[in-house]
Amino acid sequence: MSHPHAAALARGITALGLTLPEGAEAQLLAYLDLIARWNQVYNLTAVRDPAQMLTQHLLDCLAVVQPLRQQATALGHADDLRLLDVGSGAGLPGVVLAIANPGWSVTCVDTVAKKATFIRQVGAELGLRQLQAVHQRVETMSGAPYAMITSRAFASLVDFITLTRGRLAPGGCWAAMKAHLTEDERQAVPTDVSMFHVERLTVPGLDAERCIVWLRPAD
Repeated sequence: MSHPHAAALARGITALGLTLPEGAEAQLLAYLDLIARWNQVYNLTAVRDPAQMLTQHLLDCLAVVQPLRQQATALGHADDLRLLDVGSGAGLPGVVLAIANPGWSVTCVDTVAKKATFIRQVGAELGLRQLQAVHQRVETMSGAPYAMITSRAFASLVDFITLTRGRLAPGGCWAAMKAHLTEDERQAVPTDVSMFHVERLTVPGLDAERCIVWLRPAD
């Protein structure tokens, strides 16, 4: 029996011009089902309708896959990127990135315990061995740094940079997913950080502004 949202997901992936590994679409649909099921008890996301979750969460995150792949290649880590997703919530975009890029090591960090627990459950059920979830404040994390740090509607750019600076590897970059970038936010970016690109995104089925703000420590 086919999944009720399989066709819509396939259309969205085609519209994005995205190539995914074998089995990824089934994993994404299983992830959608897990969010919907857990959401009834744990309030992981304000979006309740699975069809809206597909567009506003899955396709919204899938829209960043190709840009992040291109930047990973530029960093010399096309197939072995270490990525930290901050304020990951229900695993967006971290889980989607782990499904789309099985060679990447993806760590999701969130201050809410139930959300980290959910991401661990997703990783276990979908066999995402390279996915980790950490219940912690990002500024207190230790261990090896990350070549790329992502966030999705997490905080202002200046807070994102300040909280995660200690986790960024030399030569690495930040990718902030945002609805839009205000001039005030742009002006508040520290002078020792370079905003080297603001990449506009089009999300299939979503009539709303989206972008990735790319940043790195200034030379």
